[in-house]
Amino acid sequence: MTDVNPSVPSEGADVAPARVAPAPPAPSSTQPEVPAAAGQHRIDSPEPDPRAALSLRGLVKTFGQKRAVDGISLDVPVGSFYGLVGPNGAGKTTTLNMATGLLTPDAGVVTVHGVDVWRHPLTAKAQIGVLADGARLFDRLTGEQLVVYSGLLSGMDRPTAISRTRDLLQLLDLQDAAGTLVVDYSAGMTKKIALAGAMVHAPRLLVLDEPFESVDPVSAANIRDILGGFVSGGGTVIVSSHVMDLVQRMCDHVAVITGGRVVASGTVDEVRGGADLEDRFVELVGGRRVQEGPEWLRHS
Repeated sequence: MTDVNPSVPSEGADVAPARVAPAPPAPSSTQPEVPAAAGQHRIDSPEPDPRAALSLRGLVKTFGQKRAVDGISLDVPVGSFYGLVGPNGAGKTTTLNMATGLLTPDAGVVTVHGVDVWRHPLTAKAQIGVLADGARLFDRLTGEQLVVYSGLLSGMDRPTAISRTRDLLQLLDLQDAAGTLVVDYSAGMTKKIALAGAMVHAPRLLVLDEPFESVDPVSAANIRDILGGFVSGGGTVIVSSHVMDLVQRMCDHVAVITGGRVVASGTVDEVRGGADLEDRFVELVGGRRVQEGPEWLRHS
């Protein structure tokens, strides 16, 4: 990636593969029957929306016989705090990996602020900060070295990368661990240093997969404040999370994914339709079993 601000390469300098060819139809549909309601997903245009911070059209990814992502189309408005929710195995991480250029789709188009991620990857990726779930870090570097290195990889000059790194370490309460090897960090500290690496080049769009996992409540509150300030300053955040209460309090837009498809999207109020978001989520994705468990688990 290159830094957004100094000198972004021209689109002509980017690698320019042809758009991904359409995939064959899925062998079977796993989309649940969802009653018509406020927030039910619908995309009217077959083309990406150039006004959106992130626009997906017809994303498909198959692993063997499993269609993990089955034609997802979605528009994320500029300046929104967008939640992406779904049960385990719904296709959230696969979708985000394709949206950020980490995984090649079998079919579909992705644009970031109107730039095609697969036609012009350098220009598109310069605008994105990514916290990928399970991504390996260069953990034999110290925390400070890792974030500075991330900045240098983005095309920043060293003094700017060092200055921004120190600001981020202070914001994330990692200044005392700046000289500690990342391999010796706790799970929560590792998540925070990865977030710092995603933000150091001042992207326009942050894509965060489970950013609060393993993070303590105080740090989580600080991160929410930082992300809220980022959005208030004109940035856009997409966050994947399993915690419905967190999404309901933090996000202004949300999309529900299940079976590799979007079943509802819009503002949080539109999607929850007057109900609690968790109850609406369970209604949309199904799978709830109202049982007390086996007899041997009860002691009275």
